Amino acid sequence: MSDSGTPPKDYKDSVNLPKTDFPMKGNLAQLEPRMLGWWAEKGIWGKILQRREGAEPFVLTDGPPYANGHIHAGHALNKVLKDIVVKYRNLAGRRCDYIPGWDTHGLPIEQAVEKRLKEKKIDKRTLDREAFLEQCRAYALEFIDIQRTEFKRLGVLGDWDHPYRTLDFPYEAQEIRELATFAGRGMLYRRKKPVYFCLYDQTALAEAEVEYEDHASPSVYVAFPAGPEVSAKVPALKGKQVSFVIWTTTPWTLPANLAIAMNAEYEYVFYALGERVICVAKDLLPKVLAEVKADELAVKNVKVAGSEVSAAALVEPERILAYARGDELEGCTYRHVFYERQGKIILGEHVTLEAGTGLVHTAPGHGQEDYEVGLKYGLDIYNPVRQDGRYDESVGEWLTGKKVFEANPTIIDALADKGVLLNDKTDKVEHSYPHCWRCRNPVILSATYQWFIPLDKASTEGGKTFRQRVLDEVDRVQWVPSWGHSRIRGMLETRPDWCISRQRTWGVPIPIAYCEGCEEAVISPALMEKVASAVEKEGAGVWYRTPVKEFLPSGYTCQKCGKAEFRRETDILDVWFDSACAFSAVSERRQRIPADLFLEGSDQHRGWFHSSILVSVGTRDVSPYKACLTHGFVVDGAGEKMSKSRGNVVAPEKIIQQYGAEVLRLWVASSDYRNDVRLSDQILKGLSEGYRKIRNTIRYALSNLYDFDPAKDAVKAEQLLPLDTWARGRLAEVVARVRKAYDAYEFHLVYATVVDFCAGDLSAVYFDILKDRLYTTKAAGPARRSAQTVLHEVATVLLQLLAPVMSFTAEEAWQYLPGQKAESIYLTDFPEPAVKVDAALAEKYEKLFAVRSAVQGLLEAARRDKMIGASLEARVVLSASGKAREFLKANEAELPSLFIVSQVELSDAAGEKAQALNVAQALGEDVKAEVLPARGEKCPRCWTYSEKVSGGAAVCEKCQQALG
Repeated sequence: MSDSGTPPKDYKDSVNLPKTDFPMKGNLAQLEPRMLGWWAEKGIWGKILQRREGAEPFVLTDGPPYANGHIHAGHALNKVLKDIVVKYRNLAGRRCDYIPGWDTHGLPIEQAVEKRLKEKKIDKRTLDREAFLEQCRAYALEFIDIQRTEFKRLGVLGDWDHPYRTLDFPYEAQEIRELATFAGRGMLYRRKKPVYFCLYDQTALAEAEVEYEDHASPSVYVAFPAGPEVSAKVPALKGKQVSFVIWTTTPWTLPANLAIAMNAEYEYVFYALGERVICVAKDLLPKVLAEVKADELAVKNVKVAGSEVSAAALVEPERILAYARGDELEGCTYRHVFYERQGKIILGEHVTLEAGTGLVHTAPGHGQEDYEVGLKYGLDIYNPVRQDGRYDESVGEWLTGKKVFEANPTIIDALADKGVLLNDKTDKVEHSYPHCWRCRNPVILSATYQWFIPLDKASTEGGKTFRQRVLDEVDRVQWVPSWGHSRIRGMLETRPDWCISRQRTWGVPIPIAYCEGCEEAVISPALMEKVASAVEKEGAGVWYRTPVKEFLPSGYTCQKCGKAEFRRETDILDVWFDSACAFSAVSERRQRIPADLFLEGSDQHRGWFHSSILVSVGTRDVSPYKACLTHGFVVDGAGEKMSKSRGNVVAPEKIIQQYGAEVLRLWVASSDYRNDVRLSDQILKGLSEGYRKIRNTIRYALSNLYDFDPAKDAVKAEQLLPLDTWARGRLAEVVARVRKAYDAYEFHLVYATVVDFCAGDLSAVYFDILKDRLYTTKAAGPARRSAQTVLHEVATVLLQLLAPVMSFTAEEAWQYLPGQKAESIYLTDFPEPAVKVDAALAEKYEKLFAVRSAVQGLLEAARRDKMIGASLEARVVLSASGKAREFLKANEAELPSLFIVSQVELSDAAGEKAQALNVAQALGEDVKAEVLPARGEKCPRCWTYSEKVSGGAAVCEKCQQALG
């Protein structure tokens, strides 16, 4: 001890306290823009690709977002997921050139431009087609620039200076060439056929552009008077007024009724309802009566399987006059309820007993199944509805010019007036009904002349249909999650022929000519190729401003009628055909096909995944992708769909301002995207805490490397201290687990693994134990250098593991790592497990940490009881027997540093206050421990209690060695 008159020595300068310029706080709002500028200035993206020149490519084809409006949370989820894949694949040795794209044609941009024109008091009708197309083009380019800035702000790296845009002339030309291939293969036809049609937008819709929502529709039971054939086939009906009863929720389609369909195998009943005999399916009679004449039903108890249930029963069963099978009634006629025309009973397998009467009102111009059965029976594909949603003159003056939905009450009143409406005219039914995904209005099925790609046309090679060939390719694709396979397969198995024409202006034309004399269509691959060559130079507008004859061979005449005057098709291609051609217009030209991965939201099973595989198989006989990964939708914290009306929309811009893009990226990585992904302020706050833990872990490592040069100071693996070797082993396990998670696209496991490692193995154990060695042992001594060697490896590897996710922070921290290193973390290689885990060493520390954890509980209790303050004021006395004692004895020297106490003693007998530790499972036998005050006095340098200090030494033995 020093003399009482001598002031105590200040050892502060002799301790290796941590220091680093790496900030404790991320200050992400300032860091991220600075980092984006640095990446751009240094050309990091170009260097990434240059470094991987010649490496095996990994192609991720970008599903193009629509160039309209600012990005939303769903965009952020999608783009960050893609960025994680791209960065990981490049780090892992593949060459992954991310080419962002935009979908730029179609109705929403037309409507937005029309709105702007209206605001400027410009009448669209005063603009010619060319001028309007230029307005649409300018609008799309404007929002591409806006969205590009917003996507880059998320930290997404890619070829932003050379994106693909579906409005680019070469892209439009390639799209026409894909159409020409379909035409050359005989897979393009025009027909009047019912398709989904939006009356508000006045255009046909693809299956993917229709969404089902709850809707209240009229519910009508209509009696069509039967012709004389029915009594001839069923003699019991002779002299009776028989009616075939149908049920419909679309009264507006009744003027187009041409037939009534029955199922050949069902039994139908003829029931006397007042003066009329109605015909319905036998099994549906109680249900029909419940709707139209409930007083003719009674409730009775029926014995079923030993118990009684209530069932509807006829009050007067004798009202049933006769029965007949559906196939016995085929060909019977009936009189239309409004017009002097006759319909026929036909048979169709689509008729079920799920609802209605078992007889289906058939209007071939307004239903897919009606259309198909109508073709079978040679019915006219009659559609009295014009493109503006109003009836034409064929329906009579009482309906002409009326909008179809608005005509429902008029039609129902007419049914009631004619005495053929069997139920109350105010009846409604709530059901799922198709709506336009853009304007959210109900749509109709309407037969108009459209262009189609046939799904069931057999190939000249192999005899398989187009549908079968597509399904074969679907089976070869890897679907992530796996249920995506059955989802898209089910859609493709049942979908109708693809309607590829749209009655709009802004888009890629369908280069087909029509004879002015006979309306014969000229479907010519040569014409399409000539148009494509012109479009490649001048854009799609060239089709409209160039005389059609210039695209036809000189002197060309109609093959049907011989005339030489032609007009052009003015419909444009379905925008899903647009984006579907990305595989050929982009990947095939700039990368390769098939792509390794398509990654989009789960709605794209019926959208881009769907259309892309149709076009690719249709023109290349192969899928455009090897794997398809889908993510769910973004919902609020309660799992509810986000919408402006609910006020629960969370915009990426707001998140970035409040938390930084890094936390938004962590949200993406931490979410199990296979389901709908929740987003709320509470979730983001939790992720901010996770970010803080990771940043503090990195900062701890960096702050203890200020005097470490890995080239000179690193300790060889075989000379590392056991605890450091253990830490390297744990790091290797984490690397293996994280690599596996990245490869399997399970990014939430990446985040969970790294956070657990940082918070558990590192911060709570390894770093905690290391502090004394790092701070108080000789600065350049082997013990400290051993720890620094592993800390440097931990920091380096952690940053590389996190780089695909925490892009800004990983790059920032990389610049603070000591020693020579790559210019950017993205110019390094993704780590492999550095060591093979020593099983015996891992088992040893698993046991020691079990004892440590139990002892920490006792130390905390001693602290609460005011026995000690800091843990270094304690001495721990352990007592054990057998193998447990042998194990503790073998590791006795390491126990004080593990426990962070001044002394640990191993006693033969437990003290009176010793408590059992819950370590029997780890050590195989019981261990007891007692916490007592440490012997000696506090070392002024390291704060460990030492009897040497109480005996007069200036510092403890350990510090004497450090200062020597």
